Amino acid sequence: MGITRTLVLLRVVRPRSPNITAFNKIMSRQIHARRVEGVSKNVWVEFTQLAADYKAVNLGQGFPDFSPPKFVQEAFCTAVMGGPQMHQYTRAFGHPHLVKSLATFFTRIVGHEIHPLEDILVTVGAYQALFCAFQALVDDGDEVIIVEPFFDCYQPMVLMAGGKPVYVPLRPRSEDKMVLSSADWVLSIEELSSKITPRTKAIVINSPNNPLGKVYKREELQEIADLCIKHDILCISDEVYEWLTYDDTKHVKIASLPGMWERTITVGSAGKTFSATGWKVGWAISSDHIIKHMKTVHQNSIYHCATAAQEAVACGFDREYEVFGTPESYFQQLPAMLHHKRNKLASCLESVGLKPIMPEGGYFMVADISTLGVDLKDQDSKDENDFKFVKWLIREKGLATIPVSAFFSPEHRKDFNKYIRFCFVKEDSTLDAAEEILRKWSATE
Repeated sequence: MGITRTLVLLRVVRPRSPNITAFNKIMSRQIHARRVEGVSKNVWVEFTQLAADYKAVNLGQGFPDFSPPKFVQEAFCTAVMGGPQMHQYTRAFGHPHLVKSLATFFTRIVGHEIHPLEDILVTVGAYQALFCAFQALVDDGDEVIIVEPFFDCYQPMVLMAGGKPVYVPLRPRSEDKMVLSSADWVLSIEELSSKITPRTKAIVINSPNNPLGKVYKREELQEIADLCIKHDILCISDEVYEWLTYDDTKHVKIASLPGMWERTITVGSAGKTFSATGWKVGWAISSDHIIKHMKTVHQNSIYHCATAAQEAVACGFDREYEVFGTPESYFQQLPAMLHHKRNKLASCLESVGLKPIMPEGGYFMVADISTLGVDLKDQDSKDENDFKFVKWLIREKGLATIPVSAFFSPEHRKDFNKYIRFCFVKEDSTLDAAEEILRKWSATE
């Protein structure tokens, strides 16, 4: 009897679904803001769900499936047990310990004295740093040049700020030669220069690049810097993979070049730095005359980031400052480990007839699928070829990747729809499972 009564009560108090038709009659005006029009589609939502539905081996999403280094895990545990102050608000623009650690560490890298309280904004991951930059610095009608391929949030963030994205793609150095490395993809400075107008506000670059793995050489960055200085343009430099470079490739911060500190916003990520993407701690470093405007956006949106996570990241940077350049440094150990994983994945892809483009840095490897000859006629005809292929690969073979045309603008997408992206920042067991799938597929061809 008691159970029956409870069930009845549950049925009575259960919230009813809104009557959308009735609601629309009441709300005769448009509900949504125009800024969200055309930016709702998200490749990660679509393919993450598809991978989950088919229980696929996931080399699509860019996160490690291994733990962060023990020293930052221990720092997090210590912070959580560190008393009431670790569970309450800290300074809105960045936990004092963290901004001091970042300033000390990156002053040495950039070669410019960084003020911890004025030149740094700590954010909820690199995502929010980028959002604050576009909202604070891009006005209605401003043009923002985005170098392609680009991480897919840049475009919607520019549009939501009222700006106009303008695209300049990296291109293979020569179409008639085998593209072996991300270094073979280059930016035409002439093409970049031709896109600059009086409305151009900023150039967005990503080095190491996601998805390609390109690491811009100093000479390439200098050419971009020269244009920024000549035309009085800002540079938003996404450097979340800065410690992950391979084969003696060196990452250079464009903010370290003459005349660029005052006009560059450098975006970083503790998630990528310490293999702890779920902590969602990021930052923007720039001159205080830029950061102060980003703080205004931050304080009126997020206001504050998790205290204990910031404390743990600060301890991580303190430790890395002391061991920097030595074998004990995680910033040397992580790329050494990933170098092995990168090569392991490349060998596997080559063995089944795929043509990998060896990345100089980052989490990802792009492969050319144009020679495989998979019959995709039953896939959605509206999709680009790489979208069709990735959906087929998930459904038929149980392996999840990401289509590379998702990282290009609509105007250039068809030129780059023969590539897919693999993430190799995974346990060897995950990579082995992917290899087994590919070998079985190859054996049946």
